[in-house]
Amino acid sequence: MKPAPFVHHSPRTLDEAVAVLGDVGHDGKVLAGGQSLIPVLNMRLAQPAHLVDINRVAGLDTVTVTDTSVRVGAIVRHAQLEKHDGAYAVLPLLRQALRNVAHPAIRNRGTTVGSIAHADAAGEMPSIAVLTDAVIEAIGPRGRREIAAREFFEGPLQTLLEADEILEAVRFGRFAPGTRTAFLESARRHGDYALAGLGVAVDVEGDGPDAVVRGARAAYVSVTDIPVVLDLSEAVAGQRVSSASWDGVEELVQAGIAPEADIHASSDYRRALAVELTRRALTTAATTTEPATTTTEGHA
Repeated sequence: MKPAPFVHHSPRTLDEAVAVLGDVGHDGKVLAGGQSLIPVLNMRLAQPAHLVDINRVAGLDTVTVTDTSVRVGAIVRHAQLEKHDGAYAVLPLLRQALRNVAHPAIRNRGTTVGSIAHADAAGEMPSIAVLTDAVIEAIGPRGRREIAAREFFEGPLQTLLEADEILEAVRFGRFAPGTRTAFLESARRHGDYALAGLGVAVDVEGDGPDAVVRGARAAYVSVTDIPVVLDLSEAVAGQRVSSASWDGVEELVQAGIAPEADIHASSDYRRALAVELTRRALTTAATTTEPATTTTEGHA
């Protein structure tokens, strides 16, 4: 199928983009990478009368690393952020997760901020937003506002962003020194949506095999309606990285997720998979000071 007719707007400044979207309101959609929006338009699941294309808006294509965050502009492509050495040096979890986003062709066009705005709980980047305590920067006719990522997601494909607002950037928060991270997911085929997945941030004190885990948090993919962060500290704190068993993790994970069954996997399979991936991710993060990323192919 092809999209329903629409008017294409190509503003050159952010103020112009805000003005256009403010005029068209609920009849408009913002176009950035288009990797989620274009298929929806082609299937006519959405039929906006106006597309506000922000790809020519100056200043939205930058990645800025500060002492507290990595700020990603609205039209920064996944591939651009994945290859950004400055972002990788201070927040390797971004690259660890981005390597699991679909295929290179999609990462070359799709935008990290757009993925978060799309709010698909099967996407990798919304989970990273909540795990890093990211801040959402929105702008509209009423001015700018900031929204904590943990409050931003209201439901499947639903956020606090108003119809006349543009998501200008996302600031991913940096972790405290001593935090080690990993991202794992399992899909039937590489590049497919994950049956289950997660990012973990493990707080470790010391170096080598005698290092001790002080706490851990995890955010999941494809097993919750909206991205959530689970505090796993009570099950992992005090264990040495060389001999950690992660006893008690299963109970916390099972209580914190709510996977649904579909044609790809049962809810019970997704639950079991999420628990196993949690154990693996904790081990991967805790036992190495180097960035870790893994994708495994699963079979239901």
